[in-house]
Amino acid sequence: MNISFQKLFYAVASVFGIVAILILAKTILIPLAFALFMAFILFPLAKKFERWGMNRVFAAFLSILTVILIIGGGIYLFSTQLIELSKELSNFQDRIIRAFADVTLYINKNVNIISNLEKNELSDKIKEWLTQSSGSLVSKTFTTSTTLIAGLFGTMIFTFLFLIYRDGFTQAFIRFFPEDKRERVFKMYKSVQQVGQKYLSGMILLIIIIGLANSIGLWIIGIDNPFLFGFLGAILAIVPYVGTALGAIIPILYAFVSYDSLWPVVAVAILFWAVQLISDNLLSPKIVGGSLRINALASILSLIIGALVWGVAGMILFLPFTAMLKVICEEFEELK
Repeated sequence: MNISFQKLFYAVASVFGIVAILILAKTILIPLAFALFMAFILFPLAKKFERWGMNRVFAAFLSILTVILIIGGGIYLFSTQLIELSKELSNFQDRIIRAFADVTLYINKNVNIISNLEKNELSDKIKEWLTQSSGSLVSKTFTTSTTLIAGLFGTMIFTFLFLIYRDGFTQAFIRFFPEDKRERVFKMYKSVQQVGQKYLSGMILLIIIIGLANSIGLWIIGIDNPFLFGFLGAILAIVPYVGTALGAIIPILYAFVSYDSLWPVVAVAILFWAVQLISDNLLSPKIVGGSLRINALASILSLIIGALVWGVAGMILFLPFTAMLKVICEEFEELK
């Protein structure tokens, strides 16, 4: 086998160049990427509105409005749950501080890191640190919220433009290829669009099922605000591996500091483990589809690279990007 070091150099340089562009231009590329996936999902709905006699602009607007209403309804439900939870926040904080102080004192007693460490003194120091850091936390929260709102607004605008100019975008990309290959490339684009649509619509359905299962289980166990914790865990499950663990830790921690018995803690842990086991082995292959399954190595690499390049957004987006890249590579002998 002959190895062309020139081609190898160009390939490596291209990879580094693409990564650099993704990092430097992430402010605009992240909303564009989310908008592209939203356009994939809303395309059948927009086409249906158009078949009903609506023009393309109004159909795209109505499709996006439908998504906004659904998201707004979800935010309203979460906000009511958060208001109920905020009433117990001060008591919840005191329990967390006491639990953390007890664990720290137990470790210090056996390891003897700090001599003469008292529980009241440790609790006062933790409260003082929380008070001092609350100002910066509020500032960071405000900045993050502002950035998130701006990103969501940009995503909606880009989604609207993708829907109304979809024919022009498709023809423009097809013209990059020779005329004898354009029909094949068009079919490839259709396959990529269907992969993205199937992946994201399947994930939304999976979130609803997991959220309901988590919520009903937490309600049976007797955890307060079951729908908040249940759907929060389901939404965090979008982020592979990390999100699943974080979604389970939050209600487990709440049960640990809210109840004197260990039974609710064990029950919540078993519930989330069982739901995730069923989801990974039964629901996800059926709902998301076996054609989108990629091996564990590719999943982990896409997760790590996505986190390094785009943070949490990359952890969410790079997995479906990998599934789409797989479809593209299958269309070309050189990339198989």
